[in-house]
Amino acid sequence: MEQYLAHISIVVNDYDEAIQFYTQILGFQLIEDTQLTPQKRWVLVKPTGSKNGCAILLAKAANDEQLSRVGNQTGQRVFLFLYTDDFDRDFTNYTANNVEFIRPPVLEPYGKVAVFKDLYGNLWDLIQPT
Repeated sequence: MEQYLAHISIVVNDYDEAIQFYTQILGFQLIEDTQLTPQKRWVLVKPTGSKNGCAILLAKAANDEQLSRVGNQTGQRVFLFLYTDDFDRDFTNYTANNVEFIRPPVLEPYGKVAVFKDLYGNLWDLIQPT
């Protein structure tokens, strides 16, 4: 038996602004952008260099309840954990692209870590494991 997470959905305000943030600011790859209906697209992004990792489905909010979740899908807890092979490179690039870090880099027993916000306010850990 084999199981794995294929996609995680993030509710966004707008497909194109989300694509721009994840690809131009975070350096992710756009894997797919398919129009499903006049209002709905299937948009997948994933970190560059990720071979079999989970992709992010950028899901445009379709109603008021979903809009209320944009940027706060987990009650302001860290939502996603982005592992890197070069923390300093990514921290420098993200900072240069005005990504807001709300917790500065620290060394923990499990690695070097800092917390940043995506364009909507979701919290992410940037981690280089030890």
